[in-house]
Amino acid sequence: MSVSHTPTARVGEAVATAAPAPRYWLRAGWLMTASGWSANQYSSLLGAYRAHLGLTAATTTALFAVYVLGLIPALLVGGPLADRHGRRRVARTALGLSALATCLLMAGPAVPALLWPGRFLTGVGAGTLLTAGSVWIKELSTPPYGTAPSPGAAARRSGLFLSAGFATGGLAASLIAQWAPLPMVLAYVPHLVLSAAAALSAARAPETAPPRGPHTAVAEPAVPAHRTPFRRLVVPVAPWVFAAPSIAFAVLPALVDGRLHGWQTVYAGIITAVTPGAGLLVAPLARRLSARHRLATAGTGLLVTAVGLLIGALAVAHAQPVVALFAAALLGAGYGLCVAYGLTEVAALASPHHLARLTARFWALCYLGFLAPYGVTLLTGALAPSTILTSVAALALVSLAVLLRPGARSSA
Repeated sequence: MSVSHTPTARVGEAVATAAPAPRYWLRAGWLMTASGWSANQYSSLLGAYRAHLGLTAATTTALFAVYVLGLIPALLVGGPLADRHGRRRVARTALGLSALATCLLMAGPAVPALLWPGRFLTGVGAGTLLTAGSVWIKELSTPPYGTAPSPGAAARRSGLFLSAGFATGGLAASLIAQWAPLPMVLAYVPHLVLSAAAALSAARAPETAPPRGPHTAVAEPAVPAHRTPFRRLVVPVAPWVFAAPSIAFAVLPALVDGRLHGWQTVYAGIITAVTPGAGLLVAPLARRLSARHRLATAGTGLLVTAVGLLIGALAVAHAQPVVALFAAALLGAGYGLCVAYGLTEVAALASPHHLARLTARFWALCYLGFLAPYGVTLLTGALAPSTILTSVAALALVSLAVLLRPGARSSA
């Protein structure tokens, strides 16, 4: 009798031929990349809009802020929608809305008024996609769909995909705007291509939302268990997730590019790539810090953000583009550490049925930071920009002190 038919041999053959676990999270991850791309493609074009359409600095930064006005309500609504209707359906619908917003921005040079609803709907699409997409990726990364080593590692994957979109979207748009014809139109074409590719990629990823019947209700205590730790451990950090990078690519370039005649758009694109790119590079550091202490990642992120703001103030005071680029890298590192910490904490605090809602609250707080450039612009008339940036650095240190106060440490 051939040994190939023994039970032991059959088990060995089954193990040897077992297919590797499908990387469903990778298929869904491109949705987050498309979200980051849609957010940052406009950021690198601020100077181009001023040059080609004659928009003032106040108008361009106001358009930057309008994005947040659409995004935060979408985050708060997107969480319950993703819990009720499923991650997949909500994420793919939000991707379609984001593509529609990009089409409106492409029509902006002909009808400038369309820039406002375009930016607003960009925020709506990105906010909904951030909530549903980040939860979907986290759940696709863990059993029974994936094999991530820990819930924290699974949660951080969506932040990495988002950072990749931030880094590449702004740079691609700036390069197209610098050398291609119809710069304010063609700069947006790559996002439409990426959105189509992301939709096709995610089509084969399964739904992960916990099943609910038509009348299912999830009992929630009067004071949810996650509320106090969330307020103490996440709220002080979350706004800095995007305050740091938005200052880097929406404030610094316009204040230091006076000597870069003809190269302002490319310089802005480089900053929008370097900032989130640094956030990607610190991912291994975030993991090591998290293993040492629960608050180490956030504490380091806030400290690096404060240093980046101080160096940015120095660059602005002396109009030094190279120094500003270094400051942007530090601000990007601070972003990467803070977003990794926040997603890890949310994944640890939330139950499966409330993960999307708590994730939505986290992203909503994060995107409050996108209002920072508009605040800097408003204060510029009364204070020197370097003074404003120094004051913002002091606020980052205050947030660090709040995070490390005894009450917060006792929750860690």
